[in-house]
Amino acid sequence: MRVAIVGAGISGLVTARLLSRCHDVTVFEAGPWAGGHTNTVTVGAGPAPLSVDTGFIVFNRRTYPNFCTLLDQLGVASVETTMSFSVSCERTGIEYNGTSLDTLFAQRRNLLRPGFLRMVRDILAFNRHGERQVAAAGEDTVEAFLDAHRYGQGFRERYLVPMGAAIWSCPPRTFLRFPVRFVMDFFRNHGMLQVHGRPVWRVVRGGSARYVEALVAPFADRVRLSTPVRRVRRTAAGVVVGTDAGAETFDEVVVACHSDQALALLEDPSPAERAVLGAFPYQANEAVLHTDATALPANRRAWAAWNYRIPAAGSDGATVTYHMNALQHLPGPEVYCVTLNDGARLDPSRVLRTFTYYHPIFTAGRDAARHRHPELIRREGLSYCGAYWGYGFHEDGVNSALAVCRAFGQDL
Repeated sequence: MRVAIVGAGISGLVTARLLSRCHDVTVFEAGPWAGGHTNTVTVGAGPAPLSVDTGFIVFNRRTYPNFCTLLDQLGVASVETTMSFSVSCERTGIEYNGTSLDTLFAQRRNLLRPGFLRMVRDILAFNRHGERQVAAAGEDTVEAFLDAHRYGQGFRERYLVPMGAAIWSCPPRTFLRFPVRFVMDFFRNHGMLQVHGRPVWRVVRGGSARYVEALVAPFADRVRLSTPVRRVRRTAAGVVVGTDAGAETFDEVVVACHSDQALALLEDPSPAERAVLGAFPYQANEAVLHTDATALPANRRAWAAWNYRIPAAGSDGATVTYHMNALQHLPGPEVYCVTLNDGARLDPSRVLRTFTYYHPIFTAGRDAARHRHPELIRREGLSYCGAYWGYGFHEDGVNSALAVCRAFGQDL
């Protein structure tokens, strides 16, 4: 069969790789690179340039089993990394890094701050009792849950909300509207409710683009970059894909872009497509690759892999800086960072590249929509995949692609 894949992110590329074994595939990608959020930038001149990831960065073997199987099949190496987390609050002047007692109390005066000590007690209580409390919470949002159990302001504003906003790259107020069960499931699965036994996080050696190069190799000549699909239409003869270059008819089309983009492409969406694809809104995030170390905590003991800043005036997005030297073992002395939604405060002379990424937002109706994925696989020639069918991460993108490919008789 002739099969079109719309979108060259992780889901689209896995789909293309597996279906290309038996079918004639064509991949359409609106952007100038294959990989979606996997976007590695080469920096530095001379004989030893560095490869710095700006979107997808980390994974682990426990909660990314299919992605790891894929890397093993591709022969792509990875190395262990750190996943420490810090918070800097401009409203209170508090800075901490949760890795150890030394970094937790990076500011020694926090030992004498009742509010800070209350936050620490609330963290321990949440880790110990949170699962049981959430089990009785029904369909509560994070905000309703925190109110019901009287967690303190410090725990809310300087721990849980920054962490959730950083994980899902969403504004703090948006995270407060997330279903609390969804959040707790993620925390439990990733060992975030315990000090010991957490997953060992990893990065792709040489940058995440290495796996994309290996993944695309068998069908690289069938990937059309900078070719946005404008419309998708079912006909008696097949499914028509329209681009600026014209229209082509395929036996099957797998739409592997974001759910809101997918819905906008359809000329005549079914009621199921409208209801399900419309249940996953997206949030835009500006990502700046730079060398301005002032984006990291003022107290160097508080520097972490992920560094969340709480602005004095609030923020419309997640304001987090990834310390790429720590994450990717990049040599110094230059400090390389990727900062989300905080580019205005950076020294312009230290900005290397700027990108916009879009991340799914999870609402109360998301869980019901997620379970309807089988309804949108091989229905009148169309299938859908993307990380939005899960938690929004790389493993979810792989899993959604596998759900589609298994309907074609293919698997890893």
